[in-house]
Amino acid sequence: MSTHTDSATITQSRAGKYLTFFLAGEEYGLEILKVSEIIGMQPITRVPRMPEAVRGVINLRGKVIPITDLRCKFGMSAEDTEDTCIIVVQMQGIQTGIVVDRVSEVVAIGDSDIEDAPTFGAGVHTEFLLGIGKAGGRVKLLLDIDKVLATAEIAALEAARGAAD
Repeated sequence: MSTHTDSATITQSRAGKYLTFFLAGEEYGLEILKVSEIIGMQPITRVPRMPEAVRGVINLRGKVIPITDLRCKFGMSAEDTEDTCIIVVQMQGIQTGIVVDRVSEVVAIGDSDIEDAPTFGAGVHTEFLLGIGKAGGRVKLLLDIDKVLATAEIAALEAARGAAD
């Protein structure tokens, strides 16, 4: 496929509705089409030899799904509060849960209100950001959930799910 077509597809895919949530006081957004549901915290079964960001697995109505802690993934200290919850998403074809501080709202963000992630220099990776959204007078970091976890971590999630089955 041509690069021009791919660029047009990426540009079109950024405008839309986003579920926003907070991590350490910063607001993030996920494409609403990637979100299956939001559930409260529940006991998580740890699976040995998983990456630090993978908390373990839960039984969601008979289906075992891996749980990833976004705070840990982004280098923040793990901290659960009474508002901490799990957003169940489809990430690279895998149903998984991500732990967030609290869910905020669903907002529609137009393409004109989404800017590319700025370049911070060598060694700073921003490929997991779809862009920076502006809505309601605030800036929201829009995540490309398919790129949040590295390929090795995706393999670990599949292994965790397989180990729990």
